[in-house]
Amino acid sequence: MEYNLADLFESVVDVVPDREALVYVDHPGTGAERRLTYAELDAAANRLAHHLVDSGVRPGEHLGLHLYNGVEYLQTVLACLKARVVPVNVNYRYVEEELVYLYRDADLAALVFDAEFTERVAAALPRTEKLRHLVRVGTPDPAAPPLKAVDFTEAEAAGSPERGFGPRSADDQFIIYTGGTTGMPKGVMWRQEDLFFSGLGGGAPTGEPVARPEELAERVAAGGDGITFFPTPPLMHGTSTLTAFIGFNFGQRIVIHRKFAPEEVLRTVEKEKVTSMSLVGDAMLRPLIDALSGPLKGTDCSSMFSVSSSGAIMSDSVRAAFQALVPNVMLLNNFGSSESGFNGTATDGSGAGQGFRLRVNARTQVVDPATHRPVEVGEVGRLAQRGHVPLGYYNDPKKTAETFFEYDGARWVLLGDMATVDEEGIVTVLGRGSQCINTGGEKVYPEEVEQALKSHPDIYDALVAGVPDPKWGNHVAAVVQLRDGAPELTLDSLQTHCRTHLAGYKIPRQLVVTDRIQRSPSGKADYRWARTVAAESAAG
Repeated sequence: MEYNLADLFESVVDVVPDREALVYVDHPGTGAERRLTYAELDAAANRLAHHLVDSGVRPGEHLGLHLYNGVEYLQTVLACLKARVVPVNVNYRYVEEELVYLYRDADLAALVFDAEFTERVAAALPRTEKLRHLVRVGTPDPAAPPLKAVDFTEAEAAGSPERGFGPRSADDQFIIYTGGTTGMPKGVMWRQEDLFFSGLGGGAPTGEPVARPEELAERVAAGGDGITFFPTPPLMHGTSTLTAFIGFNFGQRIVIHRKFAPEEVLRTVEKEKVTSMSLVGDAMLRPLIDALSGPLKGTDCSSMFSVSSSGAIMSDSVRAAFQALVPNVMLLNNFGSSESGFNGTATDGSGAGQGFRLRVNARTQVVDPATHRPVEVGEVGRLAQRGHVPLGYYNDPKKTAETFFEYDGARWVLLGDMATVDEEGIVTVLGRGSQCINTGGEKVYPEEVEQALKSHPDIYDALVAGVPDPKWGNHVAAVVQLRDGAPELTLDSLQTHCRTHLAGYKIPRQLVVTDRIQRSPSGKADYRWARTVAAESAAG
């Protein structure tokens, strides 16, 4: 047995077949749900895997998942792993041109998609010559264009529930497409063994990683159940799918909703006795606070011992508001990426004007991007990670050469985040280098300013962008969404607030108040949108 994700999952199934593995709530508020034990989920994945094999999808070929959250999503990922087909996530917000790019760039041979996307898939299909097998989940609208696709339930019914697959390898791949804030999406190619140890914590996000593949099931057999993981972001984002697989590795229960709806999330927390929930920053935590302070006041959240965020931070002010409502929960700002997996967790002391202070794992360092050598204490460099890192970017040797390197006998990945390190080894993440604002020769990282803005009592959400300026080169612009009922906010009052948190050159010189901050479905910042809004406002 190797560190192959399908082999590892099956080893867990064999020791806890009757334990509940997955609870799915369809459309929040309808009460519709599905529950599968580990044995039932395994059999469902086997059926779909056999369908793929019988349909001519070969090991090593790529299958796209163009789906909302659902049993079908995780079932399809497992089916791909079992059949040695490479799963590829597809952003369901993409329109025709973006889909054509991703379908072609990823060399998709097969696609599993929700019926709601039939029109977009049909429009993109004529320009994606390699895509030859389609499986559709649900019933399309009668007005949707005709499309030759196998119904998911028929595909599942036709396949055998037994395993019967050939041997697998730790070298089998898993591709995570990432992008959307800058440039076109890129496919991060992981060996499954590397992903297991970096993105899935080696089966143990806390404590010792497993020393041999068989040990994973032994741990599950020896330990009790009782933990329920609730990844609330879309599974199309790698971090949410990986969170689900961390739960499977522990033999625990996974709860998912089709879409994020704050009030229904809290009802599920109470009903299912959720113990650990993941989300993406303030964009998801604030609506939960609003619901707990209003229509869902009194909801029993006592089962939860942790709420974690990755992809965007939970700011200090928002964390404090949630902690006041759910005092016993541990709030964790985790740090990682599609290229590195998990890097570390924020320490106490991260906050407005202080940067994002991170206690990193032993494989993460701050390096000089030119020489790849570790920087001195206090110097600015880029985060990098060694060891179990991806193979590179699919179909992009140039970007692979820029991001992955060999140094001191190890393979490294160079991340986009600028950072410093102190005498104790604590890393302060300044922000993405690509978003850094150069104003009058000084560098300003949006995340630091956003923390200060979010500590203002009248600001609900905020993004920061650089806008061309004839005097300073660029100036710092704040794009903010106010709380309902908040009074008018002036630039002078905002600057007065920020001066208690930030150096003078970091204080916004422009304020744009918008009805809503635009983010991805998972809550990640859309800086392109923020720059456009700020630039248009400045020009006006």
